[in-house]
Amino acid sequence: LLAAASVQADTPKTDTATFAGGCFWCMVPPFKNLPGVVSVTSGYTGGHVANPSYEQVSGGDTGHAESVQVVFDPAQVSYARLLDVYWHNIDPTAVQSQFCDHGDQYRTVIFTHGEAQKQQAIASRDALAASGVLKGPIATQIVDAGPFYPAEDYHQDYYRKSEIRYQIYRHACGRDQKLHELYGDKAGGH
Repeated sequence: LLAAASVQADTPKTDTATFAGGCFWCMVPPFKNLPGVVSVTSGYTGGHVANPSYEQVSGGDTGHAESVQVVFDPAQVSYARLLDVYWHNIDPTAVQSQFCDHGDQYRTVIFTHGEAQKQQAIASRDALAASGVLKGPIATQIVDAGPFYPAEDYHQDYYRKSEIRYQIYRHACGRDQKLHELYGDKAGGH
């Protein structure tokens, strides 16, 4: 009995954060490289179709947004830090789009897991709005998290599996250029 209790005490507690920031391929590296992040899964959430396929979500009729679900150890990385990384890797002023991708499935959303995350997300949004950095109103939604459906295997860690295609897409989409315009040296991007 004591051995089981000590094993539980040694197991790090994890938490979950879910973000939609346009193409999910581009949202994985900024979080994956953070110390304290256990995993980053590309997937779909925010819609009304159970277990959707990439083709269904791409069609724009499921209500889902391409998203990433981040499992993290809050003793090593705070939710506030994840929010900061999120904001600096999206254009929060874009409506129903991100960079070269357009449609509801590319909208920006913070899907909160509980009241504490919701309050932190609202505070971080309001602080960004008040900072004067952005040239327009923030369109990013903050909503309660619902079911999350992992994307097909070929989408997971796409930036590593298909590095050249990923880099070509990212550059052609203008993501890093726009992030630099928005945030200067504080821009995200990988």
